[in-house]
Amino acid sequence: MINVTDIAKEKIFELRAKEGKTDNHNIRVAVQGGGCSGLMYDLEFDSEVREKDEIFEDKGIKILVDRKSLLYLLGTTLDFSDGLNGKGFQFVNPNASRTCGCGESFSV
Repeated sequence: MINVTDIAKEKIFELRAKEGKTDNHNIRVAVQGGGCSGLMYDLEFDSEVREKDEIFEDKGIKILVDRKSLLYLLGTTLDFSDGLNGKGFQFVNPNASRTCGCGESFSV
């Protein structure tokens, strides 16, 4: 399961409207090789559900995750911060043994 905080939910709704996306555009979360810690998160709107996707829903947000990425993301919470120490979506991932300062890459 992947969870979404209330503030992340509101920001997703806001960005989806601002970008002219419909309710059919879900959030796709993936893990790719790269970043300063070895793995990095990829977050985008996607209206296509692929054959090997797992679909989660939390607070009215549908989250699409491919099965390979799911191994790294189970139990993760998607959050959003707009404070002085950073702005943007953040992943609170219990599977990560190390994360970089920017919060966009991690290792297990």
